[in-house]
Amino acid sequence: MTMTFPDETMLLDDTARLRAAAAFVREHDSAALLPLLLPGIGGPDLRALAGHCRFAHAGMLVFPPDEESLRAQLAECGLAEDTPSHPSVVVRGRLARRHRRDPADLDVRILRPQVRGAAGERRAVEVFALTVPPHSDLEPIAAHERARGHEEHLAFEIDRPDPLVLRGLRAVLARYGARPDGGGHNPHEDGTVLYFTAPAEAACGYRRLELYAPGDHRDALAAHLDHPDGHSRPRTAASPPAETLLHLLTGAWATQALASFARLHLPDAMDTRSARRTEDLARLTATHPRGLATLLRYLATLGAVTREEEPGEGFRLTELGALLRADAPASMRPLALMYGGPFYRSFGELDHAVRTGRPGFDHLHGESHFDHFARDPELADLFDRSMAAGSRMFGPLPAHPAVTAAAQAPSSATVVDVAGGNGELLRQVLTAHPGLRGVLLERPHAVAAARRLLDAAGCGARCDYRAGDFADVPPGGDVYLLARVLHDWDDDRCREILGHCARAMPDHADLLIVERLLPADGSPSLATPWDLHMLCNVGGLERRAGHYARLLADAGLHLHGRSPLPLDAYVLHARKNPVPGPQQP
Repeated sequence: MTMTFPDETMLLDDTARLRAAAAFVREHDSAALLPLLLPGIGGPDLRALAGHCRFAHAGMLVFPPDEESLRAQLAECGLAEDTPSHPSVVVRGRLARRHRRDPADLDVRILRPQVRGAAGERRAVEVFALTVPPHSDLEPIAAHERARGHEEHLAFEIDRPDPLVLRGLRAVLARYGARPDGGGHNPHEDGTVLYFTAPAEAACGYRRLELYAPGDHRDALAAHLDHPDGHSRPRTAASPPAETLLHLLTGAWATQALASFARLHLPDAMDTRSARRTEDLARLTATHPRGLATLLRYLATLGAVTREEEPGEGFRLTELGALLRADAPASMRPLALMYGGPFYRSFGELDHAVRTGRPGFDHLHGESHFDHFARDPELADLFDRSMAAGSRMFGPLPAHPAVTAAAQAPSSATVVDVAGGNGELLRQVLTAHPGLRGVLLERPHAVAAARRLLDAAGCGARCDYRAGDFADVPPGGDVYLLARVLHDWDDDRCREILGHCARAMPDHADLLIVERLLPADGSPSLATPWDLHMLCNVGGLERRAGHYARLLADAGLHLHGRSPLPLDAYVLHARKNPVPGPQQP
């Protein structure tokens, strides 16, 4: 009896899908493809879209058992088998959220083998490859993803994008039934991506559409994300001032709506794959059906859920909303609870902070943020978890040259995380470099939480823990980490902290500081609202790079360089100033 193993079936199926995608990319151009995606489009609207949007690639997800099989698939489909690959963090994260898996269990690569169009145009098949070893527990994920095609999409690159063109293209897509479905700006590639769901009547087999605009187009992106249902009119600089102001004044409602969404555990009762009726969600979450429907309709305008009306009103969780699930990898639920709770209340004292320069939090509670949280274990735990929820900014840091050089040293090197919270950053560094050792300095309750996290990650045997303050920075490390610490304090306290680090650092050691930087030209940055947040809640401030350079110099340190991190953060690399040697005669 001959048996066909699951991996053989998957490989044959994926090869056929890959061959079909390559043929699709070769055969179609924008003018022919857009009417298939947007039934009914024609005339000036079709000419406008086709004139600005160049068909760039088709994207798909395949499931090879190993790298060699993937290369064989490419060759069999007439694609370059030596196409370089690199990790796909975005798709890995989406898969992890959809299937409630640890991203570390999902080996997802991205490749873009080139394909030529009928007239020689340069295009590509964007291949995401999730390695699924034979008989592994990933096979159900492969079966589900292949059946649903979540990652299959068509991409168009916008030539000569400007705000007016982007606004017009979005309006045309909405007119023919395409619904906004997320997007983002990639500072490393300097490109802005707008995602859409094609109408159900689309005739080409692809249900997702991607518009890629070179450059930073955050205003267009904000309007796109603010109106995910595609029906509301986007707010732009041309909107009436009273309307613009009214929308701004309701910003606090968005904070509370998202916080309530998290507090009521609604994301945990919802699904990104299919919609649930409001009545069913109300029963699951012990909420009032009409009140819940009102909240969900508003959350749909924020992009946290998508409203679906057939066969009856229901709501589906979006990838943005899924970040608020309690079990999501790097869940942002603690941030929603913090920003919609303690920090929300203290912002009512912002006028006091602006008048006096002293934190509104202190004025509200009669004590500092740090003292108040230290007396309440539940608040302290929530704060530590909310800090860990921002760990996405740490992603590239384990690959920083200072860390990799320490990892390649002949003898075992030590990374010291000063005020390292629950140990998430140190976990990422030690996991990436098994030869490194770690030391974490924190308050006693945070040390206990860090010990649990690092033990669970298998790094605990390589880590020491110190309960103490900044004056207790342990000496003798090779790399010192100071992540999201200095913005909590005024300049004098920062000089003290940096001085403690400098005294503990051997001459060869590196100091890596993670902070957001205020832009010198006033361009949009998360650092600007966080500067106001620091003023109101802890009395600290965000700073420009030159400001940090001066503080470092006062502590006998030199700013050696800086590089960007996600979430508008930077890593500042500092070293000790060289001690002048004796002058030679």
